[in-house]
Amino acid sequence: MNYTELKAAIIAYTENQDASFEAEIPVFVEQAEQRIFNMVQFPSLRKNVTGSTTSNNKYLACPNDLLSVYSLAVVDALGNYEYLLNKDVNFIRQAYPNPNDKAFPKYYALFGPQSSDVNELTFILGPTPDATYVAELHYFYYPPSIVTAGTSWLGDNFDSVLLYGSLVEAYTYMKGEQDMMQVYDGKFKEAMALAKRLGDGLERSDSYRSGQYRSPPLPQNTGVS
Repeated sequence: MNYTELKAAIIAYTENQDASFEAEIPVFVEQAEQRIFNMVQFPSLRKNVTGSTTSNNKYLACPNDLLSVYSLAVVDALGNYEYLLNKDVNFIRQAYPNPNDKAFPKYYALFGPQSSDVNELTFILGPTPDATYVAELHYFYYPPSIVTAGTSWLGDNFDSVLLYGSLVEAYTYMKGEQDMMQVYDGKFKEAMALAKRLGDGLERSDSYRSGQYRSPPLPQNTGVS
C-alpha cells in the first residue's frame, strides 16, 4: 500500500471528504507510524554505520536519525570486534574520573546533545580512547515516512497496522462515535499483535535454534458427561 492508496482508504473508511480533514491526513499517518515504531522493534528497520573514535577524546557523535541503540562495537588493531557495555553516564564518570585515563574503550553511555548541535546526541566512552579505532553502531531509526517517500517498508509489508493506526488517529480528530472508535482501536491492536509476532518473534528466531512453532492440541471430547 502506497501513500495514495492509504489516503484513499482513510477517506473511504471515515466517509469524510472535508478539505480540512484531508489536510490533516499526513499528521494522522505520521502519528501512527511513530506509535508503531516505538511498540515493535522490527529488525528490518535497523541501520548500521561506521565511524571512528578520536585519540584523547571520550566523546563519539551519534547519527542524527538514531532512535535507540542495538549494539556498539569498537574494532581493535588486530581487526577484532569488541562490543561495548551500555552504562549510565555516572558509572563512567565514577569509574574513570580522570579524562587522562586512556585505554581501549569498554563502556558507553548516551551523554546528551552535542555542544555544537543540540539536535544531535553524543556517546561518552570509558575509558577515554588511547588511539583512533573504527566504531560500528547498529541502531533503530525512524525511516522516512510514507507521507514523504510515497512508499515504505511498513506500507509494503504490514499495511493493516498502518491503516488502522491512522484510522484511530483520524477518528480521534473527528471526535467520532465511541463504538466505531472501539472497533478501529480493536483492529489496530489485532494488527499490532501480528506485527509484534513478526518483529519481536519470527524475525529473531529460526527452526534450528528455536525449534518449530507448535500450537497446543485442542482438548478432545471423550464423550463422558
